[in-house]
Amino acid sequence: MPSELVVCAVHEGGMRFAASTGPHQVTIDYPLRPGEAVAGPTPLQLLLASLAACSGSTVALVLGRMQKPLESLEVHARGQRRDEHPTVVTDIDLEFVLKGDGLDSTDAERALKIAEEQLCPVWAMLKPGTNIKPTLRLV
Repeated sequence: MPSELVVCAVHEGGMRFAASTGPHQVTIDYPLRPGEAVAGPTPLQLLLASLAACSGSTVALVLGRMQKPLESLEVHARGQRRDEHPTVVTDIDLEFVLKGDGLDSTDAERALKIAEEQLCPVWAMLKPGTNIKPTLRLV
């Protein structure tokens, strides 16, 4: 049975919104002019953050189930968007930086493949219309 996700976004003036889901809230903003100060990330930055967090948590979950040690994991997401409206993100580079004693590239690549192809819903939603290029770096 499908589950429902609910978010309420309340306009606070300009391009600023306060989005909440249950007790959690985030301020989303967009500069009207280049260099203008904003009160939070833009909607597209939040989209990249969602992909980074979803794919990263999935990789960490899979490595944990494989009983592979993971000391730290960072996901760096970089998106390129087109100039024409709508200014959608067309290409995303995801760099996974993993650290773990005894963690090898074969395990990390397997976990990443499972995240991409089976478990991360954000990746699955973006994949049909967005070129997503993942890379791994073990430290």
